[in-house]
Amino acid sequence: MGERLSRARVRAFVGRDEELGRFEEALAGDPQAPFAFYVCGPGGIGKSTLLRRLADRARAAGRLLVELDGRFVSRDPADFERAAGPFLDVPGTVLFVDSFEHCQWLESWLWHHLLPRAADDTLVVLAGRRAPQPQWTADPAWSRLLHVTELEPFSEGQARSLLAAADIRPELRDRVLRFAGGNPLALSLAAAAGSEGCGREEIWAPTADVLRTLLAGLIGEVPTAAHRRALEVAAQAHSTSEELLTAVLPEEDAHQLFSWLRDLPFMESTHRGLHPHDAARETLAADLRWRAPNAFETMRRRLADEYLRILREAPEERVWTVTDELFYLFREGATLARLRSWSREDEVHDRPLHPDDMHAVLWMTEETEGAASAELVRYWARRQPEAFSVYRLVSTGRIVAFTARLALPAPPDPQDLATDPVVAAAWQYTDAVEPVSPGEHIGVSRFSIYPERYQVPSRVIDLSSSRAQAEAARARGRAYGFAVYRDAETWAARVKGTLDDTGARPRVGDHTYGVFGVDWRHVPVESWLMRFISATDEPVRSGPSPVSRAAFDQAVREALAHWRDAGAFAACALMRTRLAADFADPVDELRALLRRAVDELAGDPRGVRAREALAAGYFSGAPTQEAAARRLGLPYGTYRRHLRQGLDLLCEALWQQELHDPR
Repeated sequence: MGERLSRARVRAFVGRDEELGRFEEALAGDPQAPFAFYVCGPGGIGKSTLLRRLADRARAAGRLLVELDGRFVSRDPADFERAAGPFLDVPGTVLFVDSFEHCQWLESWLWHHLLPRAADDTLVVLAGRRAPQPQWTADPAWSRLLHVTELEPFSEGQARSLLAAADIRPELRDRVLRFAGGNPLALSLAAAAGSEGCGREEIWAPTADVLRTLLAGLIGEVPTAAHRRALEVAAQAHSTSEELLTAVLPEEDAHQLFSWLRDLPFMESTHRGLHPHDAARETLAADLRWRAPNAFETMRRRLADEYLRILREAPEERVWTVTDELFYLFREGATLARLRSWSREDEVHDRPLHPDDMHAVLWMTEETEGAASAELVRYWARRQPEAFSVYRLVSTGRIVAFTARLALPAPPDPQDLATDPVVAAAWQYTDAVEPVSPGEHIGVSRFSIYPERYQVPSRVIDLSSSRAQAEAARARGRAYGFAVYRDAETWAARVKGTLDDTGARPRVGDHTYGVFGVDWRHVPVESWLMRFISATDEPVRSGPSPVSRAAFDQAVREALAHWRDAGAFAACALMRTRLAADFADPVDELRALLRRAVDELAGDPRGVRAREALAAGYFSGAPTQEAAARRLGLPYGTYRRHLRQGLDLLCEALWQQELHDPR
């Protein structure tokens, strides 16, 4: 039976060629081969499977094996030494210790006291979730004897081989791969679940039993409900900072939770925060969606609200990645699936246009759109060099693409109209629909040139769109936003429900272009973003009234956020609702209406503390929410809870006025 199991493991084993090769060299007695092998990585990455494969190789080579499991090792080193006895006495013995993280306290004792007493020609293999202490890899005595391997997820090719061998239907494999993320345990469980009972590709989902097994294998024990909620934040957020945890879990100790998250073996740290390995992320998110769908949506909504707050209020240098993170929350929505790539294979970063970049920029334009477009790029690079972004591959630094997002004030410059037919078409559309007033401007994403992936969903379009939407959210006086695509019919289908097809098809050189737009005066950017990232294909509301409930709530929050800035308050979206209709002095009367609505909250016992939080946060002059909390003598988390309740009650009261009795 042991031989049959060994043969089955050989057939099912995928990858890990380097680790197997080094171990074979050690078994063969190569004097340059390591004596100790240390395999580490998160749960489900394949450590135990690799150890079993190495044990089969050692057994086939005629070696005596001692196999221990760290979960069942006592805290007394003497017990470990007795269990590993042949390793000290019998030449050629191979000692395997799996789940070493459960007896990590033995590490120093092993290196100092046990391993130096090993018998001749022995080998040791340790496997655990944590890497070894750095002093052993840095110790010159151990550096040539110790081989440390941090196991990586399977490559896409290896993962597809595993699924093919398990007879998973081809149309389901992409969905399974997205869920499993190359994690061997997740792939194996998905393969074991098989295709039975599955129909179309989009309905494949792991079963509850698969999720339960994955949670135990990947995540392990979770100390408290608060730790579980922190994991659920990390599962949905693109990256998790301590500040983000504070915002979405205000009642919890975010510092302690963040420290715990950072120490988990399946978490990776980046300059933007923590993110879990793909299999852990997808397992946690899928489990929460299955176990508590309302809690899943509530958490996603909290995260979305925080990203929208950052988009409106944060310093400029912090906002450029926010729309990317907001879109990531809703990455399975139908609209985003059409428009964004989510690929990291062509990961790029953007920089402002430099004069030395012009040769590459003009060459790329002529290559894809022709000489006439190249002349327009030259024209706009002279007029608005700050509008251009140049994209380089992260891996090599090579320039691969550029975009240009123009900001054009009203009235339009006659020279621009005479030079660029696309810009002229955009202005003609505004004149026909609703002219742009002096002091307002339009934004035009005029060029998106990526020769290797010309005007198809890509990271270049992802990043450029994120920047354009962040600019629109923060710009004052932006009347319209426009996007330009050459394959107009294809892009009309992609942007349906998010951008209006103006019908304009201007010609530049040998090509015609489609112009698509949105009137920001009638659609708050935040509510447009929420519609854009939702799963529905309903058209964006294009009229000023009635607004949707989500747009109305966002408008109330915007008005409060700009309470002390008279100019910004006068331009806020709440001014365009029925509440402010027919006001003789719209700014002063709307401010008075908001003040009155906040004061009236105190008439409800639930609203007394909520009213105090709103008044302190927005009307008192406190520079920050922390200062408002101190003014009320409340812990910051408690203050945030009252403030959130106050905003909910205020929005509900004003919404009823909007619907039934604006006065």
